[in-house]
Amino acid sequence: MSALPPDDRPRPKSLTDLFVSFTLLALQGFGGVLGVVQRELVDNKRWLTRDEFIEDWSVAQIMPGPNVINLALIVGGRYFGLKGALVGLAGMLAVPLVLVLALALVYSHFAENAGVAGALRGMGAVASGLILATGIKLISALKTNVLGWRWCALLGLACLIGIVVIRLPLAYVLFGLGGLAFFLAYKRLKP
Repeated sequence: MSALPPDDRPRPKSLTDLFVSFTLLALQGFGGVLGVVQRELVDNKRWLTRDEFIEDWSVAQIMPGPNVINLALIVGGRYFGLKGALVGLAGMLAVPLVLVLALALVYSHFAENAGVAGALRGMGAVASGLILATGIKLISALKTNVLGWRWCALLGLACLIGIVVIRLPLAYVLFGLGGLAFFLAYKRLKP
């Protein structure tokens, strides 16, 4: 993870600002929040640079649990320590939990409706598109990656083949390719 950000950069004004910001992010994220989180934290609020976001998102992905929850913990912790991590977590969970429970009650009454099933399938397609669009937007960060874009593309292709074609368990792919990428980056960064 990156060190503490410089004082002259934008940052959450308070724990309340952090809580409200993550609550609003959580409320926007139906099915896929990567694009929304990246746009909000990097482009709009500028709490993170693009490189910091990619680095933090990478760490959030390898930690157990939902990626965006892990990212809220990382960002909250960066600005306010343990209190900030807990407030970021609460912001991501409190209001959405109430909404999900309410929607579960409503869904139980309309689950058999074909229109409801079709709407849910459509939301899945939109979420996939959001993730793809964010990946394309963040691809420019490969220019500054220590491995270079060729190694990153090769590792990404190997990941795709391992998971989609060979159907390896995610843990094998993560530790195998992640370990290889870590080793290659270490060799390049070593003085």
